[in-house]
Amino acid sequence: MLVDDTGGDMHFTEGSSSAVTPVLRISQLDAFELDTALEQLVWSQFTQCFQHFKPGQLTHFEPEIKAFLQLLLWRFTIYSQSATVGQSLLSIRYKNDLSQAQKYQPMSRQQKLWYALCTIGEKWLQERSPDLFTNRPTESAFHKAKYLIGIISGLTKVASLLNFLIFLQKGRFPTLAERFLGIRAVFSRPQGIRQVGFEYMNRELLWHGFAEFLIFLFPLINTRKLKSRLCSWFSPLDGFKISDATLARQCRECALCGEWPTLPHTIGCDHVFCYYCIKSYSISDMYFACPKCALEVQKVEPVKLQIEMTDFNKS
Repeated sequence: MLVDDTGGDMHFTEGSSSAVTPVLRISQLDAFELDTALEQLVWSQFTQCFQHFKPGQLTHFEPEIKAFLQLLLWRFTIYSQSATVGQSLLSIRYKNDLSQAQKYQPMSRQQKLWYALCTIGEKWLQERSPDLFTNRPTESAFHKAKYLIGIISGLTKVASLLNFLIFLQKGRFPTLAERFLGIRAVFSRPQGIRQVGFEYMNRELLWHGFAEFLIFLFPLINTRKLKSRLCSWFSPLDGFKISDATLARQCRECALCGEWPTLPHTIGCDHVFCYYCIKSYSISDMYFACPKCALEVQKVEPVKLQIEMTDFNKS
C-alpha cells in the first residue's frame, strides 16, 4: 500500500485495471487548466466562422451558444467516458465516491446530469442574468429574484473558497460541484514510482537565476564611465601647460573616438573632443571625466585658437 500527497491511500495491486488510484493535487488542477484552454479554443474556432458576417450578430446569443458548445463537449466526455478532455490527457477519470466498492465505479447517470447543471447551467446563468433583470421595476418579482440570486452567488463563492482550502489539505474534491455530487478524480491506471534526478534541474535553475541577475545588472552599469575611467588609469597624465601649437596638434584627434574631431569642443582641459562624442558622454554620465587627464566636465564649449600659418607650415 502506497501513500501519496492526496491524503488518501493507493489501494491497488500491480496490473489490476480496476484499482482505484487517487490523483495528485497538481494533476487535478492541471486538468482544469486544460479544460479551460480547450473551451477557449473551441469558442475561438467557432467565432472565426462568423468573422465575415455583420459584427455583433453573436453578441445577443453568446451565452446560449457557449452553453450549447459546452453541452457538446459534456456529451462526448463526461457523459460517455466519465472524464473531461483534460483528465483524459492526464489519464484521469471520475469515480462515483458514493459507492462503497473498492473497485472503480463510474459516475451514475444522475451524477452526470447534475454535473452538467452545476457547471454549464451555472455559467449560463452568470452570463445571462444581467440581461434578464435589466429594465425591470424595483418592486417586481424579477428584482427580488435578482437579489436572491446575488445572495446565493455570494454564498457559493465563499463555500467554494472554503472547499478549495479543504482540498489543499485533504487532496480531494477541488470544486464544490464534485463534493456535492460525490465524484472524485482517480487515475485510470496504476501509477508507478518514478525515479527523478534533480541534478540537471537544479543546474538549469541556477544558470537561469544567474542569467536573470545579469540581465538586471547590466543596464545599471555605466559602460561609458567605466571605459573612460580605465583609459584614464592606463593613459599618461598631461600635467604641464601646453602652447597653442601643441593644442593645434591635439585638435587632429578626438580624445574619445580617436578620429578627426567634428565640431571640436573642450571641457576645460587641454584635450579636444567631437561635439557629439562629448555631449553624449556628458548626458549619460553627469560625473564624466576626461579619459586622458581625469578632469571632470566643467563646461562644454567650442575650441577657440589663434594660430599663425607658420605653425601649420612647421607641422
